[in-house]
Amino acid sequence: ETLMSLIECKNINRYFGSGANRVHVLKDVSLSIEKGDFVAIIGQSGSGKSTLMNILGCLDSATSGSYQIDGIETAKMEPDELAALRRERFGFIFQRYNLLGSLTARDNVALPAVYMGMGGKERSNRAEKLLQDLGLEGKEGNKPSELSGGQQQRVALARALVLKPKVLLFDEPLSNLDANLRRAMREKIRELQQSLGITSLYVTHDQTEAFAVSDEVIVMNKGKIMQKAPAKELYLRPNSLFLANFMGESSIFDGELANGTVNIHGYCIPLSDSAQFSLPDGPCLVGIRPEAIFLAAEGSEAQHCEIKSAVYMGNHWEVI
Repeated sequence: ETLMSLIECKNINRYFGSGANRVHVLKDVSLSIEKGDFVAIIGQSGSGKSTLMNILGCLDSATSGSYQIDGIETAKMEPDELAALRRERFGFIFQRYNLLGSLTARDNVALPAVYMGMGGKERSNRAEKLLQDLGLEGKEGNKPSELSGGQQQRVALARALVLKPKVLLFDEPLSNLDANLRRAMREKIRELQQSLGITSLYVTHDQTEAFAVSDEVIVMNKGKIMQKAPAKELYLRPNSLFLANFMGESSIFDGELANGTVNIHGYCIPLSDSAQFSLPDGPCLVGIRPEAIFLAAEGSEAQHCEIKSAVYMGNHWEVI
């Protein structure tokens, strides 16, 4: 079956303010997301990732450019039309759970269905089923104050799913949870997304989280998409110096390439045949991931170096 692009953006620009205070937040952003994909959007604070998410979720409009969701062009829609499209097509999960303290978990989940005029029995059945699928069986009658942070986040996730949206939008959804709960929730989110086949966009500043949940990752910087690719490709084949520095831990050195060997301040490293073929001789920049370096017995191929510090980090040592 041929996949159709569910989301299509072309040359999206977004400005805030006016006159001397006008700020160009998104700059000619174009992207396409297929049905069923799980795409994470990462970037430093101020990179434009949340602004892009707001436009994709019809919470905001672009200043210029084209955005189509499910073949519907949103550029000239009035606010009430955008609101209707948002209700029909999207489910939202935010950092804050936004649960109503006076309602039970079941009633919080069913609330969007109430607003859409769904019958009481159907919305109650949907809410019960979603809460059970998310491991909250027996908690349906609990109010938010009687639930842990992780359980409240699951209620918020169930509420986003109750109207069977075409797209789920996550905006820093796990930031309020501790490390163990974050790990468990991202696994649950990924499992649920795969079982439902629902298109999902996930904004986070946490690279580990982005890698764990997504099929592809969009990296943003200063209002532009720098690269959109699977996590492994971003990590091993970054398309720019910015990406090489941004993804994971790396060190960038000035080097000189000649005869299949790169010389870094006297340290000579032979390249593989494929790398030799694709790179011209001459000055170059060399990016080295820490995990690519290992201790070797002293011999002809070993390079001598001075260790300034070694810090035990649990599952690895950080050596400088």
